[in-house]
Amino acid sequence: MARVPSSGKIKLVAYSTCCSDPSIVIDVTASSPVTTTLDPIETTPAESTAANSSKTAYSAEEIYALLPHRYPFALVDRIVDYVPGKHAIGIKNVTFNEPHFQGHFPGRPIMPGVLIVEAMAQVGGIVLMQVPGVEGLCVFAGIDKVRFRRPVVPGDQLVMTVELLAMKRLRFGKMHGRAEVDGQLVCEGELMFSVVESPTPQGK
Repeated sequence: MARVPSSGKIKLVAYSTCCSDPSIVIDVTASSPVTTTLDPIETTPAESTAANSSKTAYSAEEIYALLPHRYPFALVDRIVDYVPGKHAIGIKNVTFNEPHFQGHFPGRPIMPGVLIVEAMAQVGGIVLMQVPGVEGLCVFAGIDKVRFRRPVVPGDQLVMTVELLAMKRLRFGKMHGRAEVDGQLVCEGELMFSVVESPTPQGK
């Protein structure tokens, strides 16, 4: 098994896309420094950490029981397919009354690219949080090779497929996400996660 270099550092990366012109394609290439210290997680096959479960779909209420996200950042309405330790397919129904459309953009509402990536990450969280031994809060450690192909607007149904590629010591995960609307590719890329300690509830 490969070892992480002692000099390696992991940076939490916030990625945002705000583009009023849907013809523009935004590319985060492999030369980006956000993933150079995360490549070693590929040395541990994801299949070896799979959980045993017969459940293949999740309602919104069941998603809320697994993920900490709440309105307005609960971005997955339903999981329609789930294979433990491998992948999940989730649905996000995009509606006009979502708060970000008030300013993004007036007269031409477009779902921010950063929220598309976040929605894919939440689908990935359904897989990652059910891997035996994973405990805590999953946060971004890096984003790589992300491309946006077309805008997402109110009325669209975002279908997201996220596959777990590898894990490292149950602390780091690497996934590939793909989002589509009406069978057309909207966004895809690689997502890296770090598992950190969950915050202590207030009052305790």
